[in-house]
Amino acid sequence: MNVDVLIVGAGPAGLAAAAELRRQERRRVLVVDRERQPGGVPRHSAHTGYGLRDLHRVMNGPAYARHYAHAAVAAGAEVRAGTTVTGWDTGRRAILTSAAGIEAVGARTVLLATGCRERPRPARLVPGDRPRGVMTTGELQQRVYLHGERLPGRALVVGAEHVSFSAMVTLEHAGADVLALVTELPRQQSYAAFALAAAVRWRVPVWASTAVRQVQGRERLAAVELADLRTGAVRRVECDTLVFTGDWIPDHELARALGVAIDPGTRGPAVDTCLETSVPGVFAAGNLVHAAETSDVAALDGVHAARHIAVALAAGQNGRDAGGAFPAGGLPVQRVPVTVAPPLAWISPNVIRFLPPAAAGPVTAVPPPRGRFLLRSVVFRRRASLEVCQGGRVIARTRARLIPGRPIVLGSAWLDRADLGAGPVSVRVAEAPR
Repeated sequence: MNVDVLIVGAGPAGLAAAAELRRQERRRVLVVDRERQPGGVPRHSAHTGYGLRDLHRVMNGPAYARHYAHAAVAAGAEVRAGTTVTGWDTGRRAILTSAAGIEAVGARTVLLATGCRERPRPARLVPGDRPRGVMTTGELQQRVYLHGERLPGRALVVGAEHVSFSAMVTLEHAGADVLALVTELPRQQSYAAFALAAAVRWRVPVWASTAVRQVQGRERLAAVELADLRTGAVRRVECDTLVFTGDWIPDHELARALGVAIDPGTRGPAVDTCLETSVPGVFAAGNLVHAAETSDVAALDGVHAARHIAVALAAGQNGRDAGGAFPAGGLPVQRVPVTVAPPLAWISPNVIRFLPPAAAGPVTAVPPPRGRFLLRSVVFRRRASLEVCQGGRVIARTRARLIPGRPIVLGSAWLDRADLGAGPVSVRVAEAPR
C-alpha cells in the first residue's frame, strides 16, 4: 500500500494536519494511532478549556477530540486506530501492526505527531518499594474518565504546574482526599488563580522546596518520605495514591528509528520553521517537538505542517524530491540553527528555514507556527530581557517573565534581520545592569 502522507499519531496535531491536507489537496492521507480511538489525550481529559486558539470556542476534552476525529474523516482522510508503527523499512516505508496483521505502507511524506508523556517514577530515580497506587497523570485520567475507577483515600501530587492542578481535580472527582501538591521548586509554576482555587475551593496546599525521597509500601502504597530542601528535615506522610505530574519527554522512539536528529534541549526532533526534520520528507509537529503545550497549540502546529507538506508534495510533482530536499526551483534547502543559552532550556522550532528567491531578490525566512517561537526556562525571573543575537550583533530584544514549565513566547518579526550567511542565531537572557 502507498499513500501520499502517513501521519503517525491521531491526537490534535495529527488529526488537524490530516483535515488540512485533505482540504488543500485531494491527497491520500493515512492516520494511524496505537490507541483504540482517535483523539489523543483530550479523550480522557474531562475538564473544559479546549479549543480557544484553534476553534475559537470552549469545549471539554472528549468533545474536542471528537471534533478533530470527525473533521479528519469528513475531509477524506483514512484514520486507523489500534494500529502501531512497529518499525521502518527502507526510506519512508512504515511497518504497521494491528489486530488485522502486519502491513507495509510506503509514504511520500511522513508527519510524526506522537506527542509526549510524563516521566514515570522509575525514570525520576525515586527509590523505595514498588507498590500499587503510584502513577502518572495520563494513567490517572484514563483510569478515572475512561474506566470510571474510584480512588478513595489520601493522595499526593508530585508537581505544581498546570497539569498538576488538573490531576488534583481528577483525584477529587475520583473520591480521593488530596493532601498537597509537592514541588522541589521554590514555588508553584501554574497561574496564581489555580493555586488560590486549590487552597480555597479544595483546601489543597502547595508544599514548595520539597522532594520525594522514598516510596514505602509492599503490596499497596502506604507512605512517602518527603525532605524539605531548605532545612533538610525529613518527614513521613501516609497516603494511598501518589501521582507524578509534568517532567515531560517526547515520544521520540519512531523519530530516532528514522534517523532524525534529536534536539538535546527539547529531547524531540529538531525541526525547522516549516516543521521538517533533518530527514527530507519527514515532518514533526505538536508536543513531540515542544513538550508540553496545550492541545490547541498542537493542532495549529499540525495545520502549519500540513501546509508545508502540501508545498513539498507539489514540488515532488515537478520532479523534485517530495520531501522538500529540493523545493521548486531546484535549489537546496537552506537552514540556520537557533540555540539558547542558560538559564533558557530550549527553543522550538530550533532551525530557521530560508526560501530561495523567486527571482533575483533576497532569500526569505519562513515564519514558525503562529509566528512564534516557544522557549522554556529553568529559573524564575519576574522581569527578564531576551536578546536574539547573530554574528556578534543583537538583532532583537524583548521582555519576558521566566517560570519553569511555563511557555515563553518569542515573536518572529526579527526573522527579516537574520542573515543566512552569518551563522547560528542564539537567544539569551541579558544580564541586568548593576
